[in-house]
Amino acid sequence: MAGFGKNQFSEDGSERTPNSSGASSGLPWWHPKGWGKKILGGIAATIVILIVVIVVPVVVTRNKDNAYPNYSTLTYSLSESYSGTSFFDEFDYFTGYDPTAGFVHYVPSEQAEALNLTYASSSSAILRVDTSVNSSSVPNASTGRFSVRISSKKQYANNQLFIFDVKHTPTGCGTWPALWLVDQDHWPTNGEIDLMEAVNVVGSTENQIALHTTEGCTMSGQRKMTGTSLQASCLNSTHGNAGCGVHAGPSTFGTDYNTGGGGVMAMELRSAGIRMWQFARSTIPSDILANAPDPSIWGDATADFPSTHCDIDTHFRNQSIVANINLCGSWAGAAEVFAENCSGTCSDFVADHPTAFADAYWEFGAFQVYSARNTTAARR
Repeated sequence: MAGFGKNQFSEDGSERTPNSSGASSGLPWWHPKGWGKKILGGIAATIVILIVVIVVPVVVTRNKDNAYPNYSTLTYSLSESYSGTSFFDEFDYFTGYDPTAGFVHYVPSEQAEALNLTYASSSSAILRVDTSVNSSSVPNASTGRFSVRISSKKQYANNQLFIFDVKHTPTGCGTWPALWLVDQDHWPTNGEIDLMEAVNVVGSTENQIALHTTEGCTMSGQRKMTGTSLQASCLNSTHGNAGCGVHAGPSTFGTDYNTGGGGVMAMELRSAGIRMWQFARSTIPSDILANAPDPSIWGDATADFPSTHCDIDTHFRNQSIVANINLCGSWAGAAEVFAENCSGTCSDFVADHPTAFADAYWEFGAFQVYSARNTTAARR
């Protein structure tokens, strides 16, 4: 019959399937043995594409999570030292109300000196909260107690090593002390680094170390540290601006820390990452005491913030050293936070209990800043 080729059906009546040469295989179309080279090649190509699309991104992500920066040894030399009776000369005083809704008045340098809120000797610099009784005279704590917030006049780029001698941390209900670095005019764009921070400390607690950034900085990869990670995201708009925090360990802030004479907080700020070491007074490395610090021999950091998922050079610029004692505010003054260690309301406590702030002071030895001479830090 016209229109039908020769041998289109097998003897049992089933349709023949053409193979790659045009001949019929004698098998149904769904039978693999009847597939020609073109069909088999197409199937193989599809499998390869699926592997590339599905498997490769998983492997890349896993490799990135397992990656770790090469903290190659840098040679540091001393560039600045904040110490002695001129300690506060290198700082500007923030004045006015607190940006985080603290129940506090930050006073200028002249008033801080007159009220004995900042003073320095050859061996120590003190920054404290006012303990005056609430009255109609100045200072009047009914609208916020007087305190101090200082910021270094100099700003720092990356590839620096900071050594902070901290002899005493502020304690007491209502207090929110911090030692930190930030570009105050470009926050959070240029990042924030919290070295020592705690709230409402009435005994001993863990120092909280943290970074705060804009989007694109997380700590979800490999880290080498002795502290305990809190949140992975450093984005300021997540977790109530908690940042990517690390608890430093027991007795790293408060009574036990102070009784032991405090210690040293060291921070390496470099392209490969940001690392902090907290040393008790009795465990300060000899190279730090000799003014020749070498982080490569200190072992695992207390807090490690590697550059694996965070471009340090992009997120941290123009950092000033800041020390302050806030009162109440968005963290210490939150009702559920204040109630953990203290009674009543934070603002009432701050206004009505001046003697409760006798231990609300920072005591610092020297602050030293070392700059790297060889600043190339490759990643592996």
